[in-house]
Amino acid sequence: MELAHQPVQLTPYRYRGVLIATAVLFLWTFSLVLGLYFPLNLFNPLTYLHILIQTHLFTGLFITAHDAMHGTVAPHRPKLNRFFGRMSLLLFACNSWSRLLPAHHAHHRQPASENDPDFGPPSFLRWFFRFINYYVRWYQILVMAILFNLASLWIPKPNMLVFYIIPSILSLLQLFYFGTYLPHRGEHDPDNIHRARSQHKNHFLAFMTCYFFGYHQEHHTQPAVPWWRLPYVR
Repeated sequence: MELAHQPVQLTPYRYRGVLIATAVLFLWTFSLVLGLYFPLNLFNPLTYLHILIQTHLFTGLFITAHDAMHGTVAPHRPKLNRFFGRMSLLLFACNSWSRLLPAHHAHHRQPASENDPDFGPPSFLRWFFRFINYYVRWYQILVMAILFNLASLWIPKPNMLVFYIIPSILSLLQLFYFGTYLPHRGEHDPDNIHRARSQHKNHFLAFMTCYFFGYHQEHHTQPAVPWWRLPYVR
C-alpha cells in the first residue's frame, strides 16, 4: 500500500507556516539589500554564490505564494494567508494573485491536459515559451521597467541587474524545470490521475532544486500539505 495515496496525519503546526513564510520574506529582503547596496565585484566568486542564493530565495517567494494558494501558510487565518500570497507574488516580478490563483487550481483539476495552463508541447523550449506567454504579462514588464528606472536614481543599475533581474529569471527557469516540466512531461500510467511523477528520494537535492516540489506526485495527491512537510509524505 503506497503512502502517497493515504491520508497523512500531520501534527499541529498552527503558526509554523507563518513563521516559515516570514523567514523566507526576510531572508529574500536581506539578501537583496546586501546585493543592491554593496559594491559589485564580478571578479569575486562570492558574487556568483550570492546570485545563486538570491535565485533560491526568489524560488522560495513563489513557493510561499503557492502554499498560500492552497491555504497552508496560515490555515487558521484566511486574510493573513492571502496577505502572504499576494506579497510574495508582488515581490516575485509583480505577479497577480487574482490571476494566478484560479490558474493554479485549474492545473490541479486537470493536470497535463489541454485545460491545464501549465502544460505545453513536448519540446522543452516550446513548453517553456507557452508557460512564459501565459504567466508573464506586458503590464508586469511595464511596472518592473518603471520601478527599475525609479530605483536607479538611488541604486546602481548593474547591482539591480545582477541581484534582482538575473535571479528572478533564473528562478523562473528553476520553477518551470523542476516544478512543472520534469514532473509532468512524457507519458504517465493510466491510473495516475494526477499525471505527475516524483524524483528519487533525496531530501537535500529536493530542497535545493525546488523546495521539495520534486516530490510532485505527493503534492498533487495531498495539496493541503505545505512544502516543508512534503518529505514526511515522501
